Amino acid sequence: MRDSQLGIGVVGYGYWGPNIVRNFALNPATRVVSVSDLSSGRLGAVKQLYPAVETTSRYDDLLNDTSIDAIAIATPVHTHYELALAALRAGKHVLVEKPLATSAELVTRLIEEADRRGLTLMVDHTFLYTPAVQRIRELLQSRELGDIYYYDSTRASLGLFQKDVNVIWDLAVHDISIIHHILDKEPIAVSATGSCHVVGSPENMAHITLFFADACVAHVSVNWLSPVKVRQTFIGGSRKMIVYDDLEPTEKIKVYDKGITLDGPPEDAHQFRIGYRAGDMWAPHIAPTEALQTEVEHFVDCVRTGGQPISSGISGLRVIEVLEAASCSIAKQGAPVLLREPYGIWQRPRAIA
Repeated sequence: MRDSQLGIGVVGYGYWGPNIVRNFALNPATRVVSVSDLSSGRLGAVKQLYPAVETTSRYDDLLNDTSIDAIAIATPVHTHYELALAALRAGKHVLVEKPLATSAELVTRLIEEADRRGLTLMVDHTFLYTPAVQRIRELLQSRELGDIYYYDSTRASLGLFQKDVNVIWDLAVHDISIIHHILDKEPIAVSATGSCHVVGSPENMAHITLFFADACVAHVSVNWLSPVKVRQTFIGGSRKMIVYDDLEPTEKIKVYDKGITLDGPPEDAHQFRIGYRAGDMWAPHIAPTEALQTEVEHFVDCVRTGGQPISSGISGLRVIEVLEAASCSIAKQGAPVLLREPYGIWQRPRAIA
């Protein structure tokens, strides 16, 4: 790789691709060399906005271009694995739109291929790079909230209906990646239920519960059939609580000095009296930086230094394992599915007898 700008190729210029191209084009450390898409209309839009960028309907043109150091993939989920594998085999670093692939087995193959070739493999878990989630992680790591009791999130909107994935693979993937990132621990089991209201399409609403080795529990509700867009999360701790609303223009995070107190000795649990503590609320300043801008900078840094991305292939694998377990649980009408033993040994998803 040259010491000058990093040459970037982008495949897919549909819903998310334009955002990826724009952020790489604005980054002084990168140069968008070429964009590939099967639609001539989309390629025309690229040429209109970025006259110096090459366009092609042939993905192989990106693989064979020696001026391209890295490829960003923003195509339908079922194509991620083949496109990413081809890019790695061509010696390109890879950034893949979430989710990384359609199964943990395929993700593992990509991780092994990237490791074997010494290449950066990163998944676009955009929310991990938002100033709001970064601030929440800082608050949790500093023990500002005390022991974490729960993570409760609702992510709903009217569409966009996906053809090749259900609502948990589209929307819940965000919360699952956030949960892994801010809690620094993985769930040991998953329970999920889902419903489909459009014949011939996958589940459009689902409720997921993630269980941990301690008393912490996470609930994620996702819905493609909501009359309003909702992106709201509650995080409860033994000392303080957080309300995170991603749609708030300014005060995205509110920290409440609220909670409960228990009066009575531990040996007399039946005589406990619950008291309520109501203190102040404060909203930490959240920078308006675009998450994708931060993510692109991080990707470039990892490529140049060989560092491990925050949203690495391993991070993507852990998310996929939860998604697979949730899908398995939905098929079993909500039966809990084990992810791993409490002592840290990862297992293939299986239903709890």
